[in-house]
Order: sequence, then structure tokens, then C-alpha cells
Amino acid sequence: MSYNRRTVLRGSLAASAALTVGAAAPAQALRGRPGAAWGVQAGDVTASSGLVWVRSDRPARMIVETSATESFRRARRWHGPLLGPGTDFTGTTALRGLPAGEQIHYRVTLADPDDPRRTGEPVHGTFRTAPARRRAGVRFLWSGDIAGQGWGINPDIGGFRAFEEMRRLDPDFFLCSGDTVYADGPLVPSVTLPDGRVWRNLMTEEKAKVAETLAEYRGTFRYNLLDENVRRFNAQVPTVVQWDDHEVRNNWYPGQLLDDPRYTEKDVDVLAARSLRAFGEYFPVSTLRPGGREGRVYRVVRYGPLLDVFVLDMRTYRNANSPGRQADDATGILGVEQLAWLKRELSRSRAVWKVIASDLPLGLVVPDGAANFEAIAQGDPGAPLGREMQVAELLRFIKHRRITGTLWLTADVHHTSAQHYDPAGAAFKDFAPFWEFVSGPLAAGGFPANALDGTFGPERVFVRAPERANVSPMESPQHFGEVEIDGASGDLTVRLRAEGGTVLFSRVLRPGRVGQSRA
Repeated sequence: MSYNRRTVLRGSLAASAALTVGAAAPAQALRGRPGAAWGVQAGDVTASSGLVWVRSDRPARMIVETSATESFRRARRWHGPLLGPGTDFTGTTALRGLPAGEQIHYRVTLADPDDPRRTGEPVHGTFRTAPARRRAGVRFLWSGDIAGQGWGINPDIGGFRAFEEMRRLDPDFFLCSGDTVYADGPLVPSVTLPDGRVWRNLMTEEKAKVAETLAEYRGTFRYNLLDENVRRFNAQVPTVVQWDDHEVRNNWYPGQLLDDPRYTEKDVDVLAARSLRAFGEYFPVSTLRPGGREGRVYRVVRYGPLLDVFVLDMRTYRNANSPGRQADDATGILGVEQLAWLKRELSRSRAVWKVIASDLPLGLVVPDGAANFEAIAQGDPGAPLGREMQVAELLRFIKHRRITGTLWLTADVHHTSAQHYDPAGAAFKDFAPFWEFVSGPLAAGGFPANALDGTFGPERVFVRAPERANVSPMESPQHFGEVEIDGASGDLTVRLRAEGGTVLFSRVLRPGRVGQSRA
């Protein structure tokens, strides 16, 4: 990892020297050359392509150079977009024609648009492209839930420490399973814990209230980049990112009108549009690039012959939260178009493993108030009703098309667990057995385990959760998961990890089966 450490350290030191909590807006920045104090990110990396992200402190042209070595001999140059106020001075550059299964070193230079000779200090990053051959193997991490429930960046404990622990594991990529920010979760300077200790938050203007305007959403997404651990991690590990509710507002759904005195803008559709724009500006997402045609979060990222990652969006196309007892529900949690897309892409996939990145769990009951439900399960263990009907349709499709190697990964519920779904103990039986693994939070409050709904026969094989709600990261370790696919055998190993290096639970799954048994 020597090359990673040198590259990341160089970029991190340059960013740390320029970045302050009260950093001026780009228009007010000091005179000089363009700076990239917020670091760099790579995302949606495949065997031959990837996206590189940066933010400037003023108008600038983005220039990316790539090389097989840190010396940048025989570097390839990519001319990126002009960064300006229309994208909050952020931009992504698409890299294509990359060699498969190789370490790619890159550096981003920002140039004055009026004088290309006037450039800022390059910021360095690195990532590995997906392998072209199966025997190379794949290893990635996943988690979610960042800066939530009032627990922001605490300099007293070293900030978001789990990011540094994940960086040291040097995975091929990181799947961020939603709740990447908490736009509806304002921070306060300090919180006294039950044991008398004091939690201290790094504060910004945008994080002192709920986000409503585009500028406030942008500031919310920018907040996490104040953490040096996050910037170092981003410079070394590419991401596959999805969103959930807290990027907009807790438990939101299309068409919702808020009865919340904290908001002057009551139309959730307006808030969601602003958040999605900021989300696409602050993360390198292939289907959300500014000026692109697709404008959606759901997509498939193909990571070589062993793995396809199907990134779902369980927010944008859902119906309203309700008691979930309706006997006819075509819209469900995914919407008609996204469900058709998922079926089509699963059928086309030739990967050994097909990870379904779900921003909500399938069989865990997640309430929304006294009568409504937020996720899919609604506590009735009988035949599928409400949103369960759409999931039943998908599971039936997977079984009858004999689609093998499906695995569900999620976060959202702020604890870590492993559920095995088996038709033998289910009310709905027309599906093949499968596993769902939950991780998180990565930097947020911990919560007790949710109840299970018996419709699809989940058995909780493992769970680690606090006994009370909103346990701070100072009181309980944070969680992330690890998936490792062996290139020789195709075996997939899932490890549920706790911050501090502990492997809480591990399970090996075999390839080539329609369903996976509990054993």
C-alpha cells in the first residue's frame, strides 16, 4: 500500500492546508490560483472507465492526468468541464479506455479559465479498475448513515474514524447505501451524553438548520468533506453511491406536503429536486452527471465477470407511506419503470454474483408514525400486501428465470444484522432462498433492532444493536460490512465489522445456485 499512502498523504496535506471550517464562498476567495481543498473522489468504476470529481474555490477548468505509476511518466491527459457557480464549482470528468484490473494514479489540476498557465496545486488520487478475468477476485465494503441524529464531525475523537479504518483495508470500492447526509438533521455545538461526557460538533452555517434551498443542500453535502478521514478515503477508494430519505427529509415520498414548522418550503417534490441536483454535483454518479440525459440514481455498475451491482432508488418512484394493507399496488416501492429495468438487467447479467444494493431492508418493519410504514414490511406476517406485492413479483421472477447469485445489501436501520429468507417458513413461498445483510451506521446514532415481518420468511441469524435509541458514536462502535469474492472458487464471504477491527459475523456463500441455504 506504499503508493496509496504516499499519494493520499500528499493530497490530504494540500487539502488540509487550504480547508477551514469557515471557508469563504468561491466568489470571496483570496486572490491567487484555483484551489481544490475539498479533495478528489472517483466513482462508478468499471473495467475500462470511471468518474473523477473535484470542487474548486473559484471558476476553473478541470484537467485530469492518469498514469500507471506515481511518477506520471507517459501520463494521459483529460480535459474536463469548466467549473462555475452553476454546479457550485464542482465537476466530474469521465475516464474511458482504461486498462482492466490495474491501479490507476490520477491527479487533478485546476486552471484559470482566462490564463491556462495559471494553475493550482495538483490533488492526487488512485483507484483500481475492475478485473477483466475472474481469477483476480473482488473485495468491497458497504455501509451508510453519515452525520445523523445530531452526531456530526467531532474533532475530539478524531472525526469520522471509521473512514480511516476502511481506507486501511484498501477495498476495490465502497458501496454507500444511502443516508449519505442528514439534510433534515441540524447540528448543535455540543451534546451532553448520559454518562456526563460532552460531544462537540464541528459547525457550519448550513448544518445549523434543516436544508431547504439549493445552497443549503449543497452546504449539507459539503459538510462531510470537512473531515480529513473522508477526504483521505475518497482519494484512495472509489465509491458506488445511492440515496435514501435523509438526503431530502425523513421518510419522504413523492407528492408529500409537510406539516413541519421547521420548513418554509412545504412541497417535498421541490425539496427533492434541489437535493438531487446537489447530490449529483457532490458525488461522481454516472447517471447524474450535470448535463447528462438520464438524471436518475438507479443504475447497474458492472465490476468484472464476478460482480454486477444493481443500485436501487426506493425513494423517487414510491407511493405514499400508508398502513400497507392494500391488495393491489402496482407502484410499490420501486415504481413500474424501475421494476421493469431491474428485471431486464438481472436477466441480462452474466456476473457470478448480483448484489442488489437496496436503500431499505425487505423484511424489517420500519414504522412511519403510529399507523404508516416507511419501508416494505408492514408487520402483517400473512400473504403479500401493499409494497410487499411488488417485492413478491420480483422474487418470483428471479426464481422462475433461474437467476443465480443474488445478494441483498442495505443500511438505513442503524444496526447490523444478517437475515436469511426461506420460503419454507414464509407466507409467500414462490421464491428461492436468499440472504440480506445490514450494516451501519457509519457515523450516526445507533438504534435497537427492528421487528421482523414473516411474509417472506426471514430468520435473523445475527444481530448487533444497542438497547436504546440514538446511542452516540462515543458510546457504541460504528459498523460497516465487507464482501470478498474469491476468483478461483467464486465463493463469496460476507463479514459484518465493527469499528475497531472486530469481525462480528462471517458467512461464506457458494456460487451458481438459484438460492442460498441457511447452512
